[in-house]
Amino acid sequence: MEDDRMETGNLTPKIHVEVHVKSDSTAKRSEVKMHVQSLLNCHSMVFGNYAWTEFDDDFLQKHVASVVIADLEEIVTQPLDLKNCCVSFHIFTLSEDGPSMLTLEEDEELSAANHWLLPAAEFHGIWESLVYETGVKTQLLDYVTTTIYFSDKNVDSNLISWNRVVLLHGPPGTGKTSLCKALAQKLSIRLSSRYLYGQFVEINSHSLFSKWFSESGKLVTKMFQKIQQLIDDKDALVFVLIDEVESLTAARNACQAGTEPSDAIRVVNSVLTQLDQIKRHSNVVILTTSNVTEKIDLAFVDRADIKQYIGPPSEKGIYNIYLSCLEELMKCQIIYPRQQLFTMFELKTMGFAKSEVSEHSLNLRNIAIKSKGLSGRALRKLPFIAHALFVKTPTVTLERFLEAMGQAVEKQKEEKANLVNGI
Repeated sequence: MEDDRMETGNLTPKIHVEVHVKSDSTAKRSEVKMHVQSLLNCHSMVFGNYAWTEFDDDFLQKHVASVVIADLEEIVTQPLDLKNCCVSFHIFTLSEDGPSMLTLEEDEELSAANHWLLPAAEFHGIWESLVYETGVKTQLLDYVTTTIYFSDKNVDSNLISWNRVVLLHGPPGTGKTSLCKALAQKLSIRLSSRYLYGQFVEINSHSLFSKWFSESGKLVTKMFQKIQQLIDDKDALVFVLIDEVESLTAARNACQAGTEPSDAIRVVNSVLTQLDQIKRHSNVVILTTSNVTEKIDLAFVDRADIKQYIGPPSEKGIYNIYLSCLEELMKCQIIYPRQQLFTMFELKTMGFAKSEVSEHSLNLRNIAIKSKGLSGRALRKLPFIAHALFVKTPTVTLERFLEAMGQAVEKQKEEKANLVNGI
């Protein structure tokens, strides 16, 4: 951790190379790093993110699933010579275990939270699939890195305050929960030299505030005692997610209005108290989301170090989401034959000149412009809808599929308008 911070103090560009080692590999990390370094030496110039999934090197082919130069799209504006960069290697294996239930002793059938071991196969690829305005994901990475760095340096939290709490807020369908999972996954990989693994706990807030809990305040305490057991393992980096954190406000308001028993407010107070206690540990990060900004509990807002708005994708974001979808369909040969599409950065560089840019790229840009206002969740569904309703053949050309996508956008907007108008 300290070495990383020292390196960023100079002007040497720093890049992150994430090495996904196969789960059945018995290779030593030092061996893997040596072979990956040789791979990079053969590809010295990089521009933006790049991934290798097939290798000429027999060792890499046997032991490594992928090598990725990651997260350059927001910081690189020109080609980089790897020989002049500070390269950080992050070597990891994915856990194939699915989520387990975190139950309470009083009722083993009642799930208080879901628990994953990180990095998890289930979360793999989420980070790359999320497209936001420039800097959002980088800022969140930098925030958590700084919290751990300050703890390493024994900064007095009474003099400089930080609570290890992130609040992501914005309309539904913008990927806030997915971003929390992706952030935890990314950090468990980035900090793999510091922590052996990550732990991700997603609290079931609806269960916490259930009216059937007669002693819910005590149950919340017991749940956090289980989380504390995870935190006590200093080899683990622990992430706690509270989705729809406005539920805290709902519980308090209902209690004050007399529509819920006084136990409801004890639940809220217990959660806040427990969060205040676990934040003292250097290996825990609290992630929260909210769809209803005006209803977020002020007591919780005060605890959040970062309050990041996550809104609908911009034109550039929509284009890049569609681009990733089309690349996947071409890889699976649903769209065939494969054809070249350019990123928004390349389109901007080329000035959208038809003589320089493929007509398909320009058509995709026009579809992206028409798609403004749709949520990220709707955008990811759109290629499926296009194929199901407007293609109806197993394989399709890119030209025909883009036509179908345009039709699907019109249908989505029509359905959205009908819902708003109550039709």
